[in-house]
Amino acid sequence: MTLAARSLSCLTVPLVLAACATTPPPDSRHERLALYQGRAAAGSQVAAIGPDTEQVLTAASLSLDAALQATFPNSAVQVGKSPKAAADDALTLRWKNIWKSGVGIQGAPVDLEPYRAQGTLAFDLKVDELARGGILFKVGCGEDCERPVSYVVPGRAAQGKGWRRIVLSMECFAREGDDFRAVRRPFTVEGTGSGEVSIANVVFDRAGTPNTACPDYRTVAVTPDTLNESWSLAWWMPRHLQKLEDIKVMKASGQSPELVFIGDSITQGWEKEGAATWQRRYTRYHALGLGFGGDRTENVLWRLKHGEVDGIDPKVAVLMFGTNNTGHRRDHPATTVAGIKRNIEELRRRLPDTRILLLAIFPRDETPDGAARRLNEQINAELPSLADNRKVFFMNINQAFLQADGRLSKEIMPDLLHPNEKGYEIWAAAMQPELERLMAMPR
Repeated sequence: MTLAARSLSCLTVPLVLAACATTPPPDSRHERLALYQGRAAAGSQVAAIGPDTEQVLTAASLSLDAALQATFPNSAVQVGKSPKAAADDALTLRWKNIWKSGVGIQGAPVDLEPYRAQGTLAFDLKVDELARGGILFKVGCGEDCERPVSYVVPGRAAQGKGWRRIVLSMECFAREGDDFRAVRRPFTVEGTGSGEVSIANVVFDRAGTPNTACPDYRTVAVTPDTLNESWSLAWWMPRHLQKLEDIKVMKASGQSPELVFIGDSITQGWEKEGAATWQRRYTRYHALGLGFGGDRTENVLWRLKHGEVDGIDPKVAVLMFGTNNTGHRRDHPATTVAGIKRNIEELRRRLPDTRILLLAIFPRDETPDGAARRLNEQINAELPSLADNRKVFFMNINQAFLQADGRLSKEIMPDLLHPNEKGYEIWAAAMQPELERLMAMPR
């Protein structure tokens, strides 16, 4: 049907008025690309998203609860239409006890490239419940590519305060090499933990004035910050304060750690899955574990700058972190390397007599071609350049975890990321000769 014929039918046939009222399809030639204004644009759909399932909203509401029950029996995800200025002109996401939920707008590919340089993403947001959860916003950036912006802390502050307009620069989501010309899911709101939020009037503008800040991806990995995730806010700072107290108690008893491990959840695992190996191998050194689950390079740096190694003088510090830069943000390898380098510089300044043993980031994903594994290997290829073999030493023990074909076994890392008891023993055994050599060096 031609445009003229369609216009005539809208005037003469009342039965098709509803179809004619459908939002026009997105057109990147215009100054504004409307994804959802009262309803999804033609050619687009609203999707409800869970950890392992997605379904398209075809009625007023949609529940993923039945699909979740086998794996997440106490969880819930619901997406539905809700009112803002008119009936059903907004979308509401409700979720409970789940690590990933979402509402996404998807469909035929749209070209976001014209909005990349000076453009903005804008939408209305209402937060009804977020005390035990968090949200983030995602923009698609090509095939198998989405860029997130976290909104946990400001989202909790917005709870119960009604609708507000969020305007984010497209620079928050764009990286060098991204291809925005054919994006199938331009926008997603994801929730974790438990909560309820609503969105409306989702648009991309070629030019606009942002009202919501986002981290600069070029410097975030080297800018000290606390870990502000929904699942970390309750324990991360108390754990930091407890580590400071533990060090104070050690010093008061006349002990000082000769060995320190610094890292993320894999290092924190020495306190659980690796506890028996730790007791057998490292208590003789009065070893101190400074591993915090979820930490990225900027979070480790914050902890170093806020007292976690002050007043101690270990012989060796073992460093291994960076995999959360890869897994959470898909940071460019050079960005993660810069973050690791900045931490080494901070350690050298605070512990000038300590030798640093920098480990390659451990393998993740089952096979060598896994996306996160490949990113980590690009990082690992650059890490030897950070060693001077006088105070900083590099060691790659990754082959000890892998089969001959490069596959990672769940018998060593059940989730293909974190070692189990067997995995920690492999770590310790592979590292032991170099560790003993460094520990024995004169200072």
